[in-house]
Parts: sequence; structure tokens; C-alpha cells
Amino acid sequence: MHGGLVLLWRRGTNVLTASQLMVTRDERIRLTDGYNLEISELEPQDAGDYVCQISDKQNKDQIHTVEILVPPSVRAVPQTGQLTARKSGTITLECKASGNPVPSIFWTKKQTEADSSGKESSKLGDGPILTLERVERQQAGVYQCTAQNGVDPPDISVEKSWIHSGEGFEAQLVCIVHADPSPTVSWLQNSFPIQPTDRRVMSSRGNRHSLNIRHVQPEDFGNYSCVADNSLGRSKKYMEVSGRPGPAEFHSAPWSRSPDSYNLTWKVDSYPPLQEVRLLYRKLMMNETFQQPGRWHDVILTPAPRAVSEPLSHIMSYTLKALLPGSVYEAIVQAKNRYGWNEFFALVVNPK
Repeated sequence: MHGGLVLLWRRGTNVLTASQLMVTRDERIRLTDGYNLEISELEPQDAGDYVCQISDKQNKDQIHTVEILVPPSVRAVPQTGQLTARKSGTITLECKASGNPVPSIFWTKKQTEADSSGKESSKLGDGPILTLERVERQQAGVYQCTAQNGVDPPDISVEKSWIHSGEGFEAQLVCIVHADPSPTVSWLQNSFPIQPTDRRVMSSRGNRHSLNIRHVQPEDFGNYSCVADNSLGRSKKYMEVSGRPGPAEFHSAPWSRSPDSYNLTWKVDSYPPLQEVRLLYRKLMMNETFQQPGRWHDVILTPAPRAVSEPLSHIMSYTLKALLPGSVYEAIVQAKNRYGWNEFFALVVNPK
């Protein structure tokens, strides 16, 4: 009440509050300091005009216009994102974007490793539709539709998504955050907030944010996330600190000098000694349209001692024999220490 008058908040014809009485059933809306209207957890549909009205004869209204900025989002048409075209034919790529302000859209094509380094190419076109005419085989690939409207939550990238460490050693997690307005950055382990200690030190320099773990203990292994918050939203990137061996790093050439054998050489980093090493390989039947894998050959190997020059490294080799000349083979190396098996990558080789 203001001298017998009632202060109302309304939106259009809907009355939200009358004096201290909450008329709306929306629990996100409340009064602060007796007469200020506060709306939490804003949604796009909250945009519009809000009227502060005092019920006197003159009906003097104060209008507040709320605009909700919405980061852009895109979806492919069709939703599967899979399209097939005939050679020399025409194909139309389409995506739909939403956001406020209305986003602008542009297209790029992701290059293959053979083309360059997997980086995106230059802009191919603007707008929600990209038409390719007289399609050739080399135009096959991944096309990306990007929407921008200047309203973006923080953008996070990580230096490493998998950090190899061992008990008593150190681990450094780094995330790079680009955001405007300036964000608040925090760290979580297994979804629980991390508090800084003598062993866990957090630091920031510009857009580079680090978590350094000293004298790693078993409880330090697990999943971590770097979280950035500002008024436009929240972004998160995940990392893992693990004592498992690192992935095998192959040092062999992709081509063999022998028509029926191939010497495979690799390196595995591990802080604890390796307990077991497995080599799997198989022949691939390949042509332009499909590949048919053969049966896996499974070889159990004795772990190699650590390299003198590289105390964390185990360097090993194995000769694949009785290979078919001119065929393509796939090889995988798995290594295990007391923390478990490593992640593995396949190597494709081709005897002459």
C-alpha cells in the first residue's frame, strides 16, 4: 500500500502481484524490497513488457521491456545429417538455426588428414541452404553449418583431455576459456567442487586456467571438469587424470620393405611397470565402397624393460609374418599396468 493505493505488477492483462500478494503461480517470480519484481531462471518466453502500475485515478504506468538474449543453436535437415548424392548431380544441404538476435549462418567443409591437418576450410557460403552442383567424388565429406549471433556462452578448449601421471608425480590440467563478459572458472572432480590445497593449486593467466596436482595420490585419479560461467551461460569440458598406460605410439613406416612380413615398432609410456602387452592384427579386404575385416590374430608379449634414455617408456617391436603381398592390415597394441588397460589406436599397414 502507498497512501491507500495498491501497487500492481502486470504483464499484458495478467496481474502478477498486487501489493504484497503474489497473484501469479510462477515460483520464479518474487518481490524484493517490497515492490521490485525479480524473475529468476529466465526463459525466452519471459521477454516482453512488464508494467508497474499504481491504482490511482491517473493510471500512471511505468513500463519495463525485457529482452532475452539466446545463444544460437542449429539442427541439421534431415536430423541424421546423412545425405547421398550421385556423381555429377546436385545436392542441397540445409540447417535451421534459432536464437535472439536472429543468428547468421555460414558453411565450411572439414578437411581430411590427407588434405591437410583436419582443420576446417574457408567459408563455402552463407545462409541456411548450401547447394552443390555437378558433384564430384572428392566433394564427399563432412560439411559444417555454423550459427553466430554474438550471444555465446563461454567457449572452452583443453590442452589434453587425458593426462597420464603416477603416484608421487605431478599432473597439470589446462583449459583455455574465451568469454565476454568475463567468466568465473571453477574445477570439479567426479562432479564435486575442488577446493585449493597445498597439493592442488589453481592459477589463471589471461584466458589460460590451470589446475596443478602435486605428489599425485590414488584418490587424485578420475574425471575432472573445467566449468566457466557468465551471464550468457555455462560451458564445461571434461578431462581424465589416469595412472593407466598411455596409448601406443607407433614408430613404424606405413609401408613394409618385405612383401610378406612387417616389423612393427611402438612405444608405451607408463609410470608403474607394465604387466601385460597384447598385439592384435587382422587383414582388411578393401575397395572403394566397403571394407571387410578378417579374423583378429592375438599375440601375448612379454613387457619390455624401461628405456634408459626415457625412464617412463617401454619400447617394443614384433615382426608380423606370412602376410599376403599387396594387402592391407590393421594392428592394435594394448598395454596394462596395475591401474588397468590403456586406450588404443589402430595402425593400418601395407606390405609391398
